[in-house]
Amino acid sequence: MPDFFAPCPRGLEAILHNDLETFGAQNVRSTEGGVHFSGGWALCYRANLESRIASRILWRVKETRYRTEQDIYQAAFELQWQRWFDVTHTIRVNTTAIRCPLKSLEFITLLVKDAVCDRFRAHCNERPSVDTLGPDVRIHVFIEDDKLMLYLDTSGDALFKRGVRQHTNIAPLRENLAAGILRLMNWQPGTPLLDPMCGSGTFLIEAAQMSLNIQPGIARSFAFEKLKNFDAALWGEMREQAIAAQLPAKPLELYGSDLYGDALKAASRNLEEAGLSECVELKQANVLEISAPAEHGMLVANLPYGERMGELDELAELYPKLGDALKKKFGGWTAYLFTADKAILKLMRLSPSKRTPLFNGAIECRLLEYKIVPGSNRPKTGSPHGV
Repeated sequence: MPDFFAPCPRGLEAILHNDLETFGAQNVRSTEGGVHFSGGWALCYRANLESRIASRILWRVKETRYRTEQDIYQAAFELQWQRWFDVTHTIRVNTTAIRCPLKSLEFITLLVKDAVCDRFRAHCNERPSVDTLGPDVRIHVFIEDDKLMLYLDTSGDALFKRGVRQHTNIAPLRENLAAGILRLMNWQPGTPLLDPMCGSGTFLIEAAQMSLNIQPGIARSFAFEKLKNFDAALWGEMREQAIAAQLPAKPLELYGSDLYGDALKAASRNLEEAGLSECVELKQANVLEISAPAEHGMLVANLPYGERMGELDELAELYPKLGDALKKKFGGWTAYLFTADKAILKLMRLSPSKRTPLFNGAIECRLLEYKIVPGSNRPKTGSPHGV
């Protein structure tokens, strides 16, 4: 039974672990930044198609110990790469390491590339070409202390590239992180959802796809389709079942707004190209001036990070005003603010009921939960009922 590893944004490992068990994975084991698991190729296909959280699905083809660079070359050379993909396919090798005693990861990358090419040359007197931009086959080398693991990437492009969102802003949130945040919120389809700083619409697109049972990988292709063991009939049946299970687009209680017209245009185009325009209501508005679109619901916002000069001062002004706006206009709602700025905890004038650490790439962030109490529910002087 093949062994796999699914990397994911740090902080979402438990959600991915549960999803993989639901898919039928065996030997599921979480580690920082991902989940190890075992299963057949049908499971591999399903995880690629249906996982909203994983960044990739990597097939582990070798795990061993090493001492020298030559040991790494030999480990890679011994593998029968020609059994898995054709010499006409282009390759790329990526190397990552934790506590690696060797001097150069670039040299290790070259060694593994050479070993793969030398294996093909020994087999058929030809070697695959390297393509660092759009390879057919990605080979991942992972080193931890003296442990070496070699993986074949079954995904191709990262899984957060859904094949949907094409128009992005300066710092868009990755789709799998947005989906993970919705899961951490315990948001359920049918619950009103507002993103008042929606940017290119990532939260809204993920929520719409979840509401209509649209699988995240349905609009794209995968690297496993180029492997020699690819089961086209099985994959075709799986895709047909996923398409048949989709619900038709319809108006949903999903609302997005943004201060900037360019951002809204990007969100609108992305929704349109995903066939989801009628599912989401968009309007241009200041986050401090909008009203709740429903009596109860959830608000989610990816707050600016304030990485440019002058922005931190602007954010210091925004936070207390945002706290006041939420108290005045969003009683009965739960707000989730995603931020890397720890100053928000003092400046919001609201106490979060939950703080969840997450990473946006290498940036440590927090998902802050605020349960907004309606102002009318505060005790009034002389009220016999205390309401």
